Amino acid sequence: MFIKFLLVYLVFFLLALSFVSFYGGTALQHYFYNTEGNALYKEVTRIANYYSQEENGKLSISGLSSEMEGNIHNKAWGWTLISPEGEILLHYGPEKIKGEKIADFHVAEKGDKTYYSGDLQGMLTEEQLISKAPIRRNFQNLAYLYLHIPLSEIEEKKEGAMEILFEVFVLTFILSFSVFAVFYFFVYRPLRKITAGAVRYAAGEYLYRIQVSSEDEMGYLADTLNYMAEEIQKSDDYQRQFIANVSHDFRSPLTSIKGYLEAMLDGTIPRDKEEKYLERLIMETDRLSKLTQSMLSLNKLDEGGNLNRSNFDINRMIREVCSSFEMQCAKKKLQFSLVFAEKKEMVYGDYPKIQQVLYNLLDNAVKFSKEGTEVIVRTERRGTKVFISVKDQGIGIPKKDLQKIWERFYKTDLSRGRDKRGTGLGLSIVKSIITAHNEHIDCISTEGVGTEFSFALPMSLKEEA
Repeated sequence: MFIKFLLVYLVFFLLALSFVSFYGGTALQHYFYNTEGNALYKEVTRIANYYSQEENGKLSISGLSSEMEGNIHNKAWGWTLISPEGEILLHYGPEKIKGEKIADFHVAEKGDKTYYSGDLQGMLTEEQLISKAPIRRNFQNLAYLYLHIPLSEIEEKKEGAMEILFEVFVLTFILSFSVFAVFYFFVYRPLRKITAGAVRYAAGEYLYRIQVSSEDEMGYLADTLNYMAEEIQKSDDYQRQFIANVSHDFRSPLTSIKGYLEAMLDGTIPRDKEEKYLERLIMETDRLSKLTQSMLSLNKLDEGGNLNRSNFDINRMIREVCSSFEMQCAKKKLQFSLVFAEKKEMVYGDYPKIQQVLYNLLDNAVKFSKEGTEVIVRTERRGTKVFISVKDQGIGIPKKDLQKIWERFYKTDLSRGRDKRGTGLGLSIVKSIITAHNEHIDCISTEGVGTEFSFALPMSLKEEA
């Protein structure tokens, strides 16, 4: 990229130099030609008009000569006075042509142009820029005054201006090389770092960080790639953890199933106790089925499955879900306390998914509650939202684990101690479903006292049975 930029810059310089050489020279020549020509015409007209106003009808050649030398002695102009018959009356210049006569003298040489280039029909030794005007008295042309300047002098002026122009152009070009310094430090070098970082990311080195801290597009690109690498690293870590957790959670029930079946086949388990162990096999199979179903649910949520929203009574759903835990509550002597602000509370959401949220939250509440306590489920309106909370009086969650409970397969040490059959996916599913509804779920817990989960759903806009 740097070489391409340099080549483009050099090509631009050569084109600009060619343009200045050809067009600049022509333009300067035209400028000086016009400037000197207009100055000649203005001066010759002024002098001719001055001598045309003399009262005496005759033209004093000697007087005009001395006055002309005084008028234009400080200019690089030559002048010539020619009679109507073509005789050179006076001449100021390097040529000695005074008294000579121009053969076939034509006053209308070069037409009516105010100035032109010529040599007075061969009388001048080199091509000159000429302007003429008649000296008239009593309506008669007494003589013709010519002012002229060598074209070589105009060329010298042009060459001097061209030298200055080239010096300025070259100096500008040299100074413009500072653009390369800016390009190198602010574009090329950061871009090389970004390219090197991208190559290392492609090789799997996600811990590498691109060291570009500028607050511009390059810095933004570097930060974006660093963020991408960080997210890929997290994804890889999650994938490894996911595989490890799945392997662990599948290995335990599969090992149990294999062990029970081998024991039955080799006679270790007596025939009269096979029914008991078959029930344990069914429990382990149910555990595998639950784990598989949870993983499928999370996969659907990750893929951004569409919600099938409808209006339903959240209070009625809570009653139905609570009734499904009747057997577990009876074993632990637990009670559900349902506190509803309204008899019927219509909300707008995905019925099956919200049902799963309530089931997972109540399942955790029942699982970790102390015997003889109660689980409080509350609903109340706040503005256009209906808030639902599930509160237990259980073992609580350690403060250090509160931020991790939403991670997949995460289990606190306490939960592992109380329940070996959990998948660690329940709260992840809950979080994903509530997030898909564009809502938030909060958890407040005190270790040894209990835990409360609360979330909100939009209130239904119309009442439906």
